[in-house]
Amino acid sequence: MNKKVEIFEVGPRDGLQNEAQLISAEDKIALVDLLSTAGFSRIEVASFVSPKWVPQMATSADVLAGITRQNAISYAALTPNMRGFEGAIAANADEVAIFGSASEGFSKANINASIAESLERFRPVAEAAHETGIPVRGYISCVVNCPYDGPTAPKAVAMIAKELMKMGCYELSLGDTTGHAYPEDIRNMLCAVQDAVPDAVLAGHYHDTSGRALDNIVASLAKGVRVFDAAIGGLGGCPYAPGASGNVATEAVAKRMSQLGYKTGLDLVILEQAAQMARAMRSEATT
Repeated sequence: MNKKVEIFEVGPRDGLQNEAQLISAEDKIALVDLLSTAGFSRIEVASFVSPKWVPQMATSADVLAGITRQNAISYAALTPNMRGFEGAIAANADEVAIFGSASEGFSKANINASIAESLERFRPVAEAAHETGIPVRGYISCVVNCPYDGPTAPKAVAMIAKELMKMGCYELSLGDTTGHAYPEDIRNMLCAVQDAVPDAVLAGHYHDTSGRALDNIVASLAKGVRVFDAAIGGLGGCPYAPGASGNVATEAVAKRMSQLGYKTGLDLVILEQAAQMARAMRSEATT
């Protein structure tokens, strides 16, 4: 058994994007700099989407310019289209991510495009990234349930996974966006996806709305998944998934992996310090 698990920290982007009150670039930079000392290989810090729709991410270029970069860490940015990709490259992001949905309803709500249209929109981004040598990660939302369409068919997730792999995504992050999945749902979805793409490219991205994210991670471990997204302090939630709470907390995932005998390489003391910082930022922004 492979006893190493990687936690991909998404708190500075996915964790903060849904906060209603703006958090300063300086506070975001301080959080990233602290997280950079915890042992992560990858941290998602920015999103180059329209500030009209996600105003919290309007300072993404400032954050990427202000952080103290560690050579061993890849600092990632979300890029929905070519304009976003160009912004990420100008800000010296180390890698970019494109994000699609396995459900039509969420795709239209999230990026105002059908699944087919979204894939066509991502294609030039992926091509440009490969031409410039920038790694591309793929996100797939609503892999079990959709807040608009209801249950998602596992074969629909497999289809999107296959298409993103064809575009050259080095890894596919499978998102339980509503956070209501049960371990059996995750297993069924993974069975379908693993018939379409290699196990080694899969990551789990499980929100904790129903308190089952850690159980879903354990179920994924049994299916061979060894990378999981998490947000420090359990921050997060999706503006287009009503009622969905935050990502599973990084510090909780790290502790559970340690209990199960898996090595993450993360410093639990620093994670707790970062969690306190993240929660304080959210508290200050809402007072």
